[in-house]
Amino acid sequence: MDLNIVWFILITVLFTGFFILEGFDYGVGMMMLGRPRNERGQFVRAIGPVWDGNEVWMITAGGATFAAFPHVYATMFSTFYLALFLMLLALIMRGVAFELRGKFQSPDWINFWDCAIIFGSFVPALLWGVAVVNLLRGLPIDFQMHYVGTFLDLLNPCALVGGIFFVLLFAFHGANFLTLKLADAGLREDLQRKSFCLGLAALIAFVLFGALALVETDIVTRPVALIFLTLAIVALILGCTSAKVGCNCRAFAASTAGIACLTVGFFAALFPRLMVSSIAPQWSLDIYNAASTPHTLALMTGAAVVFVPIVLCYQAWTYKIFRDRVTPADIHYH
Repeated sequence: MDLNIVWFILITVLFTGFFILEGFDYGVGMMMLGRPRNERGQFVRAIGPVWDGNEVWMITAGGATFAAFPHVYATMFSTFYLALFLMLLALIMRGVAFELRGKFQSPDWINFWDCAIIFGSFVPALLWGVAVVNLLRGLPIDFQMHYVGTFLDLLNPCALVGGIFFVLLFAFHGANFLTLKLADAGLREDLQRKSFCLGLAALIAFVLFGALALVETDIVTRPVALIFLTLAIVALILGCTSAKVGCNCRAFAASTAGIACLTVGFFAALFPRLMVSSIAPQWSLDIYNAASTPHTLALMTGAAVVFVPIVLCYQAWTYKIFRDRVTPADIHYH
């Protein structure tokens, strides 16, 4: 196994961790929509100690892509420039909202920043889905690795359905997370019902997306990808049934497994490509024509071997420290 494949696998792992961890953060933010202010306060408290650490996975995955496959990074940013700008704006608003929400006890102040958290959770979830599907579906990339399409080319039916699926999937994942973090029994029961409905909606969106993907992508020629995507469907079905009967731990484990299988399935469908050219297959960016030099990959591998385990241990310790359930009494402002 050469270092190009090693770094493809590592980037897959990083994005898998990002979608699992930041996925429930986005889901919790979206679940704040329409909730009373005291419940929104509990939701924020549930992810308050960990949301910024979860977001680091996105930065690490982006940095690894830049260092290992710089041509992909360059082409991707020119392709998704406007979408990434909107995502960055939403993430900035979300991060600021977490910091400023509790500075004043004014209801208008809190409501404003809660809206920013909802917006900053919904927009990235939608855009990540659109981006991932477009990478798999193919983009108009020429022989110079330049994107020659427009922003509207990204808003095709398959990608939009994929974006909606990501929103529903992360909302389902976030609802499952909240059932494990909140102490209020009545609120947990309400979230269990919401979780079942969201999981069912996510399954329907997944089936619709799968039907479109079979027509618009070459996923049928990728047996490993089909296996993982099938496992994702099984995990989501298990998550729905678990939420229905109130098995919260199993529901959260199932949504976690579903996101992991889905991410691995998407990357398996791409391999060895990283960005598919819809103009000509030979113009696709893959792990060889878009890679850094072997020396750079070797140096990065050594650094990853040392620092990745340290980061994983630190994050595991953080979750252990903040493992207690959130109670209404923990919220000092409403």
